[in-house]
Amino acid sequence: MKKLHSLALEQKEDAKHGESFFPVQKYITRLSTDYPVVTTHWHEEAELTLITQGDCFYQIDLIDYEVKEGDIVFIPPLFLHSISRGTSEKIFSETYVFHLNFLGGNSTDICSTRYLAPMMNQEFSMPHLITPEHPVYASLRKISNQIASLYDEAVIGYELALKSLFLQAVFLLLQYSEKTASPDIGTPSDKLKNVLDYIEMHFAEPISVSDLAKLCYFSDYHFMRFFKKHMNMTCVEYINNLRLEKSVELFEQGNPSILDVSLSVGFHNLSYFHRAFKKKYHMTPLSFIKELKK
Repeated sequence: MKKLHSLALEQKEDAKHGESFFPVQKYITRLSTDYPVVTTHWHEEAELTLITQGDCFYQIDLIDYEVKEGDIVFIPPLFLHSISRGTSEKIFSETYVFHLNFLGGNSTDICSTRYLAPMMNQEFSMPHLITPEHPVYASLRKISNQIASLYDEAVIGYELALKSLFLQAVFLLLQYSEKTASPDIGTPSDKLKNVLDYIEMHFAEPISVSDLAKLCYFSDYHFMRFFKKHMNMTCVEYINNLRLEKSVELFEQGNPSILDVSLSVGFHNLSYFHRAFKKKYHMTPLSFIKELKK
């Protein structure tokens, strides 16, 4: 899974990681004043989300959507997306991330060639926000409830039922979709994906604004405005945020050396790493290591 953002510690409340032979994963996500955003990212899996409390803003393929409690959000594979708080103090959502290969996307039958493969290639314009007023909402909400029940209970054969339910969800959404031309290369979304991919691969190395601007064929000034507009943060803030998340992963994997971790993720000033870590996670790296040991 290509994942350019891992949920902040307090957001990752309940996650079960999917396996290659069962690529389905549930996330309960919480946004609050302390953790107000899930930064822009993309991956090969599709997402089906129910907003269970509060209101928030989704940005999907660089288009903004105001989302309220009870709404359903569908994000096809490879679409850039992010979430930010609305007016509510807390926002909760329940998300199922699933790979289309689980539904037969990598087979050669008519379902794959006519529907699933084109979805993976972004050849369908599909509805992203399904509100209670949408014709498909009642059916999709029922499917969402069934998915949640089956996933939690894990009765014998539940994988078969989940596969069937995700296929039904895709079927319903296809009724309100349109075939589109092949995605243009060089769209703003593609440019941003290239930048995020580059940062993901080179976060431990020095990265300059000029390096990133060249990927988009922008001037430094134009690039900084472009990145801030679509990411709601500067590229330096994004890089530092990613490095901090990578440092947490290393601590969780058992690396006890703060200096080692700091250097490994691209922070070459230890005191700056301490300050940045404490600002993001409200504790020092040492305190975090002690919490892990508990």
